[in-house]
Amino acid sequence: MPAESPRVRDLAEQDLLDRIFPHLPVGSRTLVPPGDDAAVVAAADGRVVITCDVLVEDVHFRRAWSTGTAVGRRAAMQNLADVAAMGARPTALVVGLVVPGDTPVSWVEGLAQGLGDACRPLDVGVVGGDLSSGPVLVVSVTAHGDLEGRPPVRRTGTRPGDVLALAGRCGWSGAGWALLAAGREDVDADLVEAYRVPEPPVAAGPAAARAGATAMLDVSDGLLRDGRRMARASGVTLALDAPARVLADDVRRLRPAAEALGVAVEDWLLAGGEDHGLLATFPPDVALPPGFRPVGSVRERGDELVLVDGAPPRPGSVGWDHFGA
Repeated sequence: MPAESPRVRDLAEQDLLDRIFPHLPVGSRTLVPPGDDAAVVAAADGRVVITCDVLVEDVHFRRAWSTGTAVGRRAAMQNLADVAAMGARPTALVVGLVVPGDTPVSWVEGLAQGLGDACRPLDVGVVGGDLSSGPVLVVSVTAHGDLEGRPPVRRTGTRPGDVLALAGRCGWSGAGWALLAAGREDVDADLVEAYRVPEPPVAAGPAAARAGATAMLDVSDGLLRDGRRMARASGVTLALDAPARVLADDVRRLRPAAEALGVAVEDWLLAGGEDHGLLATFPPDVALPPGFRPVGSVRERGDELVLVDGAPPRPGSVGWDHFGA
């Protein structure tokens, strides 16, 4: 039998760090890498985009469902998507990790490898963080980005008459979660992987900013919930066209899994979060940048923040919320 991986409690902190650091990319913007009290990252623009997300075991991931590598990639990707949603280029991550003592060292090394796998192709450095013991696994990632001379693309700038557009997948992660929860991952392994490791269109964020996007956000909690956030911030109504038509490619991809579980595809399209696509608005005379597809329009503020095919969304379809309603 192969030897069992040592546990975190079997190693000194420096020994564990020595296992982690070789997996982490430096990035071309990193001037002082890990090893000192703090890293130094170049910020030629003079402004830094900063965001933070936390993943808690059995809230955001389950070790029974995901390897350390998958959790590391997911933790990186959802933060990189937030930076991209501001129209910025991601440059660096800082990672805080709380690890129970009985965690296999191989799982922690896998987490570091996943962070590196996500960041290296995008020239993003993982430049430091903190490590602590604790009763439950927690991964906290802070991402930094460079606006490269452009104004940030906020949620507040959309105007009536703008085109509503989406880049990235829609509903795939929600479908993958549902398959895992039902014990039916055999139905579609690719959808399950889309839940474990989302693939946000990171490059589409700066491209949208260059094209003149008036507003943008990362779709982390579902198209309806995040669409409402944009509509509320801008004081408008977002009119989403018929999902079966404007999201036809996703509908075709999701239908077999929906039929296997006896659920409506539209539930995943509208409320299935964690695909980390980018929802953006553009002036009507602007050509959409590659990767974006038109999905609706922006109207003067009405009774509803979001309309679906001209009607209010049905109750119960609003998406994920950590604290309930």
